[in-house]
Amino acid sequence: MQAALMTSGNSITFNILDEGGKPVATNGFTGSVLVVSGSERETINLSPSGDAMKGEAKKPIAPNAGITLMLKTQQGKSGQAKFSK
Repeated sequence: MQAALMTSGNSITFNILDEGGKPVATNGFTGSVLVVSGSERETINLSPSGDAMKGEAKKPIAPNAGITLMLKTQQGKSGQAKFSK
């Protein structure tokens, strides 16, 4: 499974794709993301939305933020991915 990160202001979205690059329905998925920028850290709970997982930060996500995604599928498989914005 693959995740593609998109941010806009306070919004964070991960498009979820299978190994072939096709969108995966996220119904039943759970997830969170840790956003680290300098000394600031925020954990954001994500909600399923079609083929994406979405959440809202308290502040706009900084351009230099480190982002760690933790995701669990409806079948109980879990994974983690790290991104740099």
